[in-house]
Amino acid sequence: MDAFSRVIRRALLILGIGIILMIVGSMIGYAIGGGNPFAVFVPSTWGHIIDFLK
Repeated sequence: MDAFSRVIRRALLILGIGIILMIVGSMIGYAIGGGNPFAVFVPSTWGHIIDFLK
């Protein structure tokens, strides 16, 4: 395996772990706030968050 392939594989691994951690963190944060942890995947939840940040 050449160096470029190792770099790409490591970058994809880090990106994948980061995405998984963001999903788990969102679920934990939503549950701590008193909501259903799976409600974080409902599009209306994200619409409310975006409206809140405006």
